[in-house]
Amino acid sequence: MTPMTPHHLRVFSAPTFSRRTAPVASIAADRWALGRIQHAVASARVRLVLWDGFDLPPAGGAPVATIVFKNRRALLASIWDPDLNLGEAYMFGAVEIYGDLVAALNEIYRALDRRTPRPWWLGQRSNDPRAARENVHRHYDLGNDFYRLWLDREMVYTCAYFPTPDDTLEAAQVAKMDLVCRKLALKPGDRVVEAGCGWGSLALFMARHYGVAVRAFNVSPEQIAFARNRAREESLSDRVEFVEDDYRNMRGEYDAFVSVGMLEHVGPADYGALGGLIARSLTAHGRGLLHFIGRSQPGALNPWIRKRIFPGAHIPTLPEVVEGVLEPGDFSALDVENLRLHYAATLDHWRRRFEGAAGEVAEMFDETFVRAWRLYLAGSQAAFTTGSMQLFQIVFARGSSNAIPWTRGT
Repeated sequence: MTPMTPHHLRVFSAPTFSRRTAPVASIAADRWALGRIQHAVASARVRLVLWDGFDLPPAGGAPVATIVFKNRRALLASIWDPDLNLGEAYMFGAVEIYGDLVAALNEIYRALDRRTPRPWWLGQRSNDPRAARENVHRHYDLGNDFYRLWLDREMVYTCAYFPTPDDTLEAAQVAKMDLVCRKLALKPGDRVVEAGCGWGSLALFMARHYGVAVRAFNVSPEQIAFARNRAREESLSDRVEFVEDDYRNMRGEYDAFVSVGMLEHVGPADYGALGGLIARSLTAHGRGLLHFIGRSQPGALNPWIRKRIFPGAHIPTLPEVVEGVLEPGDFSALDVENLRLHYAATLDHWRRRFEGAAGEVAEMFDETFVRAWRLYLAGSQAAFTTGSMQLFQIVFARGSSNAIPWTRGT
């Protein structure tokens, strides 16, 4: 199969919604439908408006934003399947949000009931190696030039760690990588395996600053090529090996296992296999760290995000990870930290940089792509701000090992 390039990804698909404003006045059924949407987010301070100007102001105070439905199709589709179709209608211009987009999404997320059970038809299928490669390709191979526009100079596309709220994104990403190394208690000569290495920043950081040898796995050819080139430029090729392969093909024995931002792409069906692989890979006194987006209640990932941004992704709860990954390998969780507000801050930096480069992004892709990623970044920031999503770091070791930190600070 010929690899896709950004040109192939210029348009997601034929538009599912028209951005044209309906030429007719709304009828009673339209106004009833708008009322049902308002009822679903009753406490949200957002003003809802139909294409002819009919509006429903919020009951809880002055609105932070106005949501306009430009035609009947967008309105009715948002009643039928709001989780999917509001995103679809927004990206194709059939819904407009005027005002502060993040504030509007904060209001909506706080108003929604997070305890809604996962529908059976949204069950997660196994991400076999072929599916995993295709899923990664659709998101991470959009082009290094695209990501370079709005990530930090290290090209780190995971939650940063802000020792103080005023830290720059660049400083916070370096602080995150150092935090991971300290939690793993890395020391010179350690052998480290990394599953899902992105553009290679953490692997290179571990080798450069902690004197370890790293094997880093990734199925994205663009990211691997970028990482290998960096290793050559920084004279670290003898200590860091970047492997273009699925994590399931890891071989060898290591002192530490690390995965930052990869677990979300594994899926519950493959957690046991991942835990067994880690168990086979670590020495008797080995330790590991999982850094991943999580949630407090079981649930399916938003279907629009799964369709347009992260195909095949699953956001787990802590029990899912402990029971699915750690228990089969007889691992004990040593430390669990939640960095969700750090991810909200990271996304605020990314979103502002993305907006600053929106014109260049539109030239690379198109305006529909810009609107989709604007919604994704703003929605993600709102999800971490409101607690709809969490960011967990779990440090673990074999249950029988006493080669573990005596306190959190050592």
